[in-house]
Amino acid sequence: MDFSKLKASSGKNSLEKLTQELTKLSGGDSKKDDRFWYPNVDKAGNGYAVIRFLPAPANEDVPFIRMFEHGFKGPTGSWYIENSLTTIGKPDPVSEMNSMLWNVSSDDNSPTRKQAREQKRKLNFIANIYVIQDGANPENNGKVFLFKFGKKIFDKLNETMNPQFADEKPLNPFDFWAGANFKLKIRNVEGYRNYDKSEFAAASPLFEDDDAMETVWKRQYSLQAFLDHSNFKSYDELKGKLNKVLGLDEKTKLQQNRSREAEPEEVLPRREAPATKTKAVEVEIEDEDDMEFFKRLASK
Repeated sequence: MDFSKLKASSGKNSLEKLTQELTKLSGGDSKKDDRFWYPNVDKAGNGYAVIRFLPAPANEDVPFIRMFEHGFKGPTGSWYIENSLTTIGKPDPVSEMNSMLWNVSSDDNSPTRKQAREQKRKLNFIANIYVIQDGANPENNGKVFLFKFGKKIFDKLNETMNPQFADEKPLNPFDFWAGANFKLKIRNVEGYRNYDKSEFAAASPLFEDDDAMETVWKRQYSLQAFLDHSNFKSYDELKGKLNKVLGLDEKTKLQQNRSREAEPEEVLPRREAPATKTKAVEVEIEDEDDMEFFKRLASK
């Protein structure tokens, strides 16, 4: 797709495609990657920046991707920090174990549910952005970066695309011409980063000059490359690392496999449908900065 076609698709059709993608979605490496932009905060934990979410890169249909990761420390003292195979629609050993642990007991305070929470899945999104104002690092102004963000910021995107009230007009935040700048406002609330004050400005073109926008568009990074299978370890590799991190020996693994085959019918309530032996459960991290924190700890 060339830039003229991108402009022609601006508006309703592209917004509808994005809304469909959002509907579907409703259902690593610790080394620093210079392609990514990270917002900075002051000593009080507050930060401010103005960015613009960009359209899908050339030859790609969607301007963001969804990634799942796991990051936790096992009883051995080792860390498990890996991309989850559920990102690309494949079974993942941690997700399977978490589902098993969750269904062992209906008590939310049980040791098995506690372990499942500690091993919970982290949801991230990645998109291309154009940095308009980065007060902490002004050298980033006017540059294209990748931006990894969590569900809280994603909800802001979703809300502006699918407003709740009749007097609010849907807006495609990824559109060059009909999109809007995003004012990222970070606060420290009870020791955690809070993005509730972040908001979109009024709709406006990124630039008045189409040539300038085309230059930005051509500088974007591929998003689908992150979903390439080469970025994910095999199921067996992940299972081996999980067992090592959790300190599971061969005898323990054998007992676990036997219990998985025999246990579900006994632990599930009889009102469950017979075909559903074990309810699939995904416990996800709500704080989008947790994974980066885990990676920093693991690298020490």
